[in-house]
Formats: sequence, structure tokens, C-alpha cells
Amino acid sequence: MQTRTNAETLLRQHAATAAAVSTLLHPHAEVVLHDLETGRIAGIWNAFSGRRPGMESLVEDEPQAAGDDGVYGPYEKTGADGRRLKSVTAVLRDGEGRATGLLCINMDVSHFDAAAKMLSAFAGTPAPRPPSLFAGDWREEINTALHDWLRGQGLSLSALRKAERVALVAVLDARGLFATRNAVDHLAGLIGASRASIYNYLAEARRPNDKDETP
Repeated sequence: MQTRTNAETLLRQHAATAAAVSTLLHPHAEVVLHDLETGRIAGIWNAFSGRRPGMESLVEDEPQAAGDDGVYGPYEKTGADGRRLKSVTAVLRDGEGRATGLLCINMDVSHFDAAAKMLSAFAGTPAPRPPSLFAGDWREEINTALHDWLRGQGLSLSALRKAERVALVAVLDARGLFATRNAVDHLAGLIGASRASIYNYLAEARRPNDKDETP
């Protein structure tokens, strides 16, 4: 009887946690407390699976692949109506280390799948841009070269120091992107610098890198 009392106490202790998780993730998550000693559902919140307290749990006594922290998953399940669920299970133990319950969270991710498909449809680029159509778009060339360089260097536009700006201008100059009269003004607007600063960076980038030869 003492063991049974301990199990009931443990389940009561975790009921508030289960209710809190369900409230936070409602209506997308079902939270279930399983009593391993009776093999029954001790409590269930946001029960979109149709199960009720007292029904058979239909789970193993304890997940065999749980990690060192007693957590199993995340793993995938399928709801009765075909919805895709992402689930995680925590093994609940008493003061002596015996597994007496399971806390399961079943997250309905079907809505997120649909949202991801919609966003992909709008944000994706199904075909490359026609080269001939943008051959003369020097602004696009500068924009692309600038952000390609930033990604390659692992830098952000707002945090560029002077030496990095000079290096950037040198790359753009090597590609002939300053041949257009308004290119300097365009780059100045992109990186938040004055027109005069861009010309100074350009002059420094083009300056021969002469090193003093000291014996």
C-alpha cells in the first residue's frame, strides 16, 4: 500500500506541471500522465486523442531508449485523424528511483507543416533569374556582391569597421562595379557611409601595398 501511495503522490505532484504545459501550448498539445503501476491514464489535458482518465495507457512499463535524463524523444506519432504529432516522454520516478509514471506531451505539428508549405511557396525561387534580363542592372550586381561578401566573411553590415569596408570596396572594384557613375552613391546608401568616405576607401584599396624594406 505504501508503494501505491507514493505513486499517487508523484502523479499529483506532476499534475500542475502537465496542466501548465497544456495551457501554454493549447490547443496544439495534448499532455498525458500515465500511471505505470496500474497501466492506466491518471490525467489528461486538452485530450484531442479522445482518451480519458482511467483508460488503458497501452504503453510499456518504461521506455527503453530514454536518455540519461529520463527523457524519450522527440519522436513522431500519427493521430487518429492522420495528423502528424511530435511527442516527448519523461519518466517520472519516486524518491527511491523507481519509475512510477510517464509524462507525455503530444504536439500537433500539422498546422506548422501547412504554414511551412505556404511560406515555401511564396518565399521559394523555383527558377534562376534570366541572366539576359538583368545583365545591365548594376544595382542588383552591387547588392548581390555586397551580401555574398558579407556572408563569406561572416560579417554584418551594421558592424563593419573601416578596414573591412576598404576590403569590401576592393572586392567590388576588382569586379568593375564602380565603372557606373552612380555606383559610389548607391554603395554609400547601402552601408551608411558618405560619398566622400567611399572615395577614400576606394583610393586606399587601389593604393599599392608597399612595405618598408629594413635591413
